[in-house]
Amino acid sequence: MAALILEPSSSSFLNPNFPSNSTNTHRPYLPLTKKSTLLHRIHSPPAPPLSLRCSATPASTSLPGDQDPLPDSSSERTRDRRRAVRLAWEKLVRWSRSWRNKAKTDVLERTNKIVVLGGGSFGTAMAAHVAERKSQLEVNMLVRDPQVCQSINENHYNCKYFPKHKLPENLIATTDAKVALLGADYCFHAVPVQFSSSFLAGIADYVDPGLPFISLSKGLELNTLRMMSQIIPHALKNQRQPFIALSGPSFSLELMNKLPTAMVVASKDKKLANAVQQLLASDHLRISTSSGRAQLITSDNSSDVTGVEIAGALKNVLAIAAGMVEGMNLGNNSMAALVAQGCSEIRWLATKMGAKPTTITGLSGTGDIMLTCFVNLSRNRTVGVRLGSGERLDDILSSMNQVAEGVSTAGAVVALAQKYNVKMPVLTAVARIIDNELTPKKAVFELMSLPQVEEV
Repeated sequence: MAALILEPSSSSFLNPNFPSNSTNTHRPYLPLTKKSTLLHRIHSPPAPPLSLRCSATPASTSLPGDQDPLPDSSSERTRDRRRAVRLAWEKLVRWSRSWRNKAKTDVLERTNKIVVLGGGSFGTAMAAHVAERKSQLEVNMLVRDPQVCQSINENHYNCKYFPKHKLPENLIATTDAKVALLGADYCFHAVPVQFSSSFLAGIADYVDPGLPFISLSKGLELNTLRMMSQIIPHALKNQRQPFIALSGPSFSLELMNKLPTAMVVASKDKKLANAVQQLLASDHLRISTSSGRAQLITSDNSSDVTGVEIAGALKNVLAIAAGMVEGMNLGNNSMAALVAQGCSEIRWLATKMGAKPTTITGLSGTGDIMLTCFVNLSRNRTVGVRLGSGERLDDILSSMNQVAEGVSTAGAVVALAQKYNVKMPVLTAVARIIDNELTPKKAVFELMSLPQVEEV
């Protein structure tokens, strides 16, 4: 009862954000009638010491006849928070508009012809995306299958990979490399890594030395351990062939359906990376740039092309491991632990090769890893699921109409780990399973039996 009678000497004490305008700051008690005073004295315990009288009841408790209550501080704080959020969003929108107004679009305007090497799912999706960016743009797809070529030109469908998605009319297909490459401003390379060297060597005579190559292929050449940034200039016999790596979490089906997607372009030539960004960026495809910067830990002035390519290659191997966890029904704890360990192994090797750790934690690293490891559309994850379920690798591969790059890359990863003296238990286990030297069940037992060490 006494607590209901006491109130602090100032209402600003109750709510420092909303101080009272009252000038009466010396009123320690509410005014009481004689009757109420008597009841108070009878039923109340002795008054607390003066030093404790400041611990008053909250402002929301009051008696009839009190002064008007203070404004509801909770609702005021809610309004302030919402106002701050709205202002922050408006500021972001203004910044975005200003940036778009300054952004150059002359690259797309000056581009007249694009060539895409390969008629697979991702090559088709990227060709369709670029063709829709500009109706006057000529987009040529160099394909190997005459049936696919005919389907694209006559019906505007890729009968093998996208039979239900109509392609833009300015996208045409050809089996003639000379025709496809003649006068091209940019070239998208979408041929699987293991076939790229021989393919490029066969068309090298038709490639202009200054034609920028945008690589969509992810993986490592098994025998040479080369990345695409090394394969392309070597096969074309031109070490100065302009090169850009395009990577990130992107399934071709979702790109064809125009679902929001974000990717990264990386090049040692910053202007070239910016140009490709302008060429590709749209309302449903965000393109970040990762241009060359000297690495303090390396002596060859390497760029983030290394990080983007290594992450793109190794995530396929990790996806096979994630698929095996799913196929063996090992649970969510196991899946999370495996992918986290795999991410660390990729980071260890990539940084030893000169990549920046921030690249591995970005779109082309962690972003692509999450997509490939956790989503059923992933070809490499599908291979792992079927391996974990007990199927033979040869049977799995013979039943697929697309290439799972992680199968070939796994062996190259082990060789790179040895070269750079990096321990990679998860990815090495995948390579041993693919080589039929270890069963998935045995691999799990051996990985769980490794020494308990400090996380790094």
